Amino acid sequence: MNAWQTEKENLAAEILSANRAIGRRIAVAESCTGGIVASALTDVAGCSDVFAAGFVTYCADAKHRQLDVSNEILETFGEVSLATAWAMASGVLANSDADVAVAITGIAGPGGGSEKKPVGLVVFARALRGQNPDDYFTQRVQFTGGDRASIRQAATMFALNLLQPAGDELRPSDDISLPAA
Repeated sequence: MNAWQTEKENLAAEILSANRAIGRRIAVAESCTGGIVASALTDVAGCSDVFAAGFVTYCADAKHRQLDVSNEILETFGEVSLATAWAMASGVLANSDADVAVAITGIAGPGGGSEKKPVGLVVFARALRGQNPDDYFTQRVQFTGGDRASIRQAATMFALNLLQPAGDELRPSDDISLPAA
């Protein structure tokens, strides 16, 4: 097992334990990570009392059908946008019994990027059941200096960290840039 796999495994176990301690269920909606976050959580034995659901919604149609992301949002803002990530997180809460939802959508590359949405751009959202939807955490992160695998790994770790109970205090945030590798 490499260092990233060990770190991911340890973080997933920590997140499950922390949420279990406060009686909370968690769920995720993934696009560019393709289920890696859900896989990390379900690799931990006994996760079923905390992990409620994982949605892999790679294309716009899946986001619309599984998470109720409106076609208007998808057509106006695109699949990789704050609005789409926000709607994905909201859709997870609406379509599961989770208390906390994290959504990830982005461009892992090597192709598919543009000047406005370059390779490495990943957008995150975090929603807490009962929270004012205007206060859902959303953030655009530009992961730099990495290939497809390292961008997906960095996005996975960022998303896992958002599932920590301490994330309850997060609110919409400014764009940031982080190294992917």
